[in-house]
Amino acid sequence: MGLTIVFLGEIVGKTGVFTVKSTMPEIRQRFEPDFVFANANSATGGAGLGIQHAVYLRKLGIDCITMGEAAYYKPDMTEFYPKAGWVLRPANLPLEDPGRSWRVFEKNDKKVAIVMLLGQSGFARIHADNPFLAIDQLSNYLRRGTACIVVNFHAATTAEKLSMARHTNGKVSAILGSGGKVLTADARILSQKTAAITDLGRTGSILSVGGLDPDAKVKEFLTGIPTWCREASAQPEAQGTCIHFDDDGSAISIEPFRICGKEIVDEGESNSNKNQG
Repeated sequence: MGLTIVFLGEIVGKTGVFTVKSTMPEIRQRFEPDFVFANANSATGGAGLGIQHAVYLRKLGIDCITMGEAAYYKPDMTEFYPKAGWVLRPANLPLEDPGRSWRVFEKNDKKVAIVMLLGQSGFARIHADNPFLAIDQLSNYLRRGTACIVVNFHAATTAEKLSMARHTNGKVSAILGSGGKVLTADARILSQKTAAITDLGRTGSILSVGGLDPDAKVKEFLTGIPTWCREASAQPEAQGTCIHFDDDGSAISIEPFRICGKEIVDEGESNSNKNQG
């Protein structure tokens, strides 16, 4: 019977949210996934996730949303976490922090566990516990309930993500990196049947710097002065990967994809004070 999932790269801004809307029909027709997951760490204002975007993405068909270092950037979402079991914050943050960090999803007699982990290097505003030790504990526990374990490892450096892929080979079904917002060309099945990719890329504007206005980012590098960058909207694209698993949780194939979205933004869908960056 097997299992098929689609995992979308980091959703950036309202352009990314509407790209999910415009590409979801093609994603479902092309891959016929049992589950669709997405990282939405930058969905609201390019940093964090607000309640209304979270609920809207759920309505669009996202079964589970993972976050990252910006998990608690939006106060309204911080309060909403206990009610939103389908939005996952990093597992290697303090246990007292609101929200879930993993969950087993079941549909049509198929089960998959999703785990959210945060890297330790490159994040100045947040300091997570050791993700390598955290996944060792979680994978041993989750194996009792499901054969298929998918980990989203949100990290800033390639070295940490590559090290995590090697460490989790054979312990989980898939280790999917995010945080770089650039789709990497290293999707592969590791020696012990674990699917891996260093970065899932982003869902949002491709003519941008990480989904943000490129001119503003260039100016920031030229001057050394941090500046607020508005979201870019040109040439929207959904990036991510489709993975097929056997019944025993071993990965059969991993296929990265890039699907063009529509450059149409209906302001009425996302115009909310809670969703301003």
